[in-house]
Amino acid sequence: MARSLAPDLARGFMLLLIALGHSSVLRAAWAGDSYSNDDPIAAIYNVVSAVLLDGRGAALFAFLFGYGLSQMYLRYSQRGHEWKGFRALLQRRGFWLIVLGLLHTVLLFFGDLLAAYGVVTLLFVGALRWNARALWITGSVFLTAGTLIYAFGIPRVFMSLNQPADPATPVSDMLYRLQWPAMIPLVVLGAVFPVLVGIWAARKRVLDEPAAHRPFLRKVVAYGFLITIVAGMPYALINGGFIMTQSEIVYNGTYWINQMGGYFGGFAFAALFGLLAARIGERRPRFVSALVATGQRSLTGYLFQSLCWVVLGAPYLLGLGNSMSDLGALGVGAVVWLVALVASDFMQRRGIRGPIEVIYRRLTYGREMSTGSPSKPQVPAGV
Repeated sequence: MARSLAPDLARGFMLLLIALGHSSVLRAAWAGDSYSNDDPIAAIYNVVSAVLLDGRGAALFAFLFGYGLSQMYLRYSQRGHEWKGFRALLQRRGFWLIVLGLLHTVLLFFGDLLAAYGVVTLLFVGALRWNARALWITGSVFLTAGTLIYAFGIPRVFMSLNQPADPATPVSDMLYRLQWPAMIPLVVLGAVFPVLVGIWAARKRVLDEPAAHRPFLRKVVAYGFLITIVAGMPYALINGGFIMTQSEIVYNGTYWINQMGGYFGGFAFAALFGLLAARIGERRPRFVSALVATGQRSLTGYLFQSLCWVVLGAPYLLGLGNSMSDLGALGVGAVVWLVALVASDFMQRRGIRGPIEVIYRRLTYGREMSTGSPSKPQVPAGV
């Protein structure tokens, strides 16, 4: 069965959103400061990033993760395999995703998402068999209560952690990152809603057959971006320094609303790439092929970004984090994504899979299944 264009396009673009979203956060962490609103350009950037980047890439990540799991299950069931075997497969996937995520945390990045999605896989594997009503009711609970706990819990947990040592060393950085697992339960709470929506959307083949869903996708794009901008604007104006408040409740409340709106931004981005896929059809311009190749190697691309930021930003390596502005970090994030794009296109043209995808398949299926088999469900390349 040929791979659908839209999910891979969206995964490739998702990595750009993640790169841009993480860039200034990581720059500030290396430099030991926070966002500065003294520069009008930086203040405007903070507003725009809060409305279009903050949580939007993660929401798209979660949606596509749920979509991919559902695609796997649908293909598996169509071949007549039993649920018990597929559930065991997903449990192995979830376990090894947690392992990869924890290694990612220890070695590279405070803020890993992989371990949290491994936990979601283990906890919600049964959701692949839920009816639409159960998916939407459960999703709605996590949209409100789950994100409420997430929004108000993240600042409290984060403030309770030991801050990075100054000056930073490889050991002190690793010790700081080792505190991240305390945040994983909150990330899980925030991921459930878009994952369940992704499962529902895959059943409808919304991205697999985008041409048949154009009216729906147009509505998702229009209303999704409208909701994400309106919901994110109060927090964005506070984040940009245009509105001043000393109230923790007001700040966290606007952050909560922003996170809720961020989900709809993630859905809007996914729908936008569904429409683009429908328009592209069988034509594959070079840039589209490169974006698809990146999406098919999204796990490798995600970890590659973290590696680049450590090498470029850590003061004990190249140390650029101490000298970059927020806008400069944004540019570096875009360049890192472009490097991954070019590398993925190179690998695609030579039939080389993403190295982390190969390792993940080997861990999931074992040695004989690492290259795939027609008798087994194909694991989507993207996480």
